[in-house]
Amino acid sequence: MNYLAHALLAGPDDDYRFGGLLGDFVKGPLSPAPPQFSAAVVQGLLLHRRTDSFADAHRAFARSRQRVSVERRRYSGIVVDMFYDHFLAAHWARFSTQPLESFSAAVYALLSRRRLPDRLAGILPRMRQEDWLASYREPAAVGRALDQIAVHRLKRSNTLSGAGGELMQRYAQFESDFLEFFPAAVAFAEHFRRQRA
Repeated sequence: MNYLAHALLAGPDDDYRFGGLLGDFVKGPLSPAPPQFSAAVVQGLLLHRRTDSFADAHRAFARSRQRVSVERRRYSGIVVDMFYDHFLAAHWARFSTQPLESFSAAVYALLSRRRLPDRLAGILPRMRQEDWLASYREPAAVGRALDQIAVHRLKRSNTLSGAGGELMQRYAQFESDFLEFFPAAVAFAEHFRRQRA
C-alpha cells in the first residue's frame, strides 16, 4: 500500500502516523531503536513493515498482483499499492468518518511539523500542492503517479510507465480484491496497535 493507506492504518496518534508514513524512507534495523525517533514513531515504522508483509501474504493482494500484465509483473507490488490507494480514496467513507480532504490536510500538516528524511522533504511541497492523497480518487491521478515513479524513483529502465491504464482494464476485479483485502488490513493494524498500547 502507498501513503494514504499507511497513514490511515497507523491510527490517530501523530507519532504512529508519522512512523507509518516514514516506512518507505527509513531502512535498516529498528532494534535498537534509532535514537532520532520516539518509541511510538518506531512502532509506526514497524507497523508499516508488518502491514507490507501482511499484504504480500494476503490472497486478495496476491490475486491483484497476478492481474497485472506480464509486461509489468516485476513492478506489480508498486502497481497494486497505487491501485489500492485509489480504491481506498474512492471508498473512503467506508473506512473513516473524517472527510478525505481534511484527513489529507492533517497528514501534510503533520509532515510539515517534523524533521523529514531528505527524499520525503523533497517531495512534500509537491505532494501538498497537488494534494496527492485526495487526488488518488481519480484513476488518472494514479496513472500520473505511476508514470512519475517510473521516471524518478526506479533507477533503471523499466516498463512501469503507462501502468495506470491497467486499472481501467480490470477495474471491477481490482476493486473486488481491494474490498476483500482492506477490512482485513484494518483489523490487522488495529490488533497491532492494541497489542502495543
